[in-house]
Amino acid sequence: MKLVPRLKEKYEKEIVPLLCKSMSFNNKMQAPKIIKIVLNMGLGLDATDNKILKSAEDDLGSIAGQKAQITKSRKSISNFKTRVGIPLGLKVTLRKDNMYFFLDRLINIALPRIKDFRGLNPNSFDNEANYSFGIKEHIIFPEVNFDKVDKIRGLDITVVTSAKTKQQAKLLLDSFNFPFAKGQVFGIDKKSKKKEINKEKDKELN
Repeated sequence: MKLVPRLKEKYEKEIVPLLCKSMSFNNKMQAPKIIKIVLNMGLGLDATDNKILKSAEDDLGSIAGQKAQITKSRKSISNFKTRVGIPLGLKVTLRKDNMYFFLDRLINIALPRIKDFRGLNPNSFDNEANYSFGIKEHIIFPEVNFDKVDKIRGLDITVVTSAKTKQQAKLLLDSFNFPFAKGQVFGIDKKSKKKEINKEKDKELN
């Protein structure tokens, strides 16, 4: 019997009706969903060392539960000592069940293991309503064997959604209990906040 991901079942039975109600959708197919999750690990000059590349490839594969692909340079850049076709890093694209299994481990196991974790920035949605964030230490994932790690590496994670707006995407991820930082207000980034403070100061001076 095939194991159904817990979060997939939760999405279909609980989250979709909740989203439809809050967004006034008549058809459940209108509800936003997570399409895929992309993991990227840049290796820099280490990528040219086959032993290091293989070690990082194994680690990312264990984290994702799926074989990692090697990303290669598309053009030569003399300043960075790169040539066309040389390895630069690793990438994994997760869809369907693998995506939900990873998401469950990420939210409930990996992120809580970050030292002094205060939550994710709620304002890291792009204009396409996708959410991206970075992880400084890949060893927060229990699948990684710390004794065999040659170097602690960071990785970037992008959650691609079908949401039409940032607000819809935020509500979607909230429904999955994404650990967003409570002290930060959604929709107000640091630059906007700084502009507001400067405006208030100008008013006081005038």
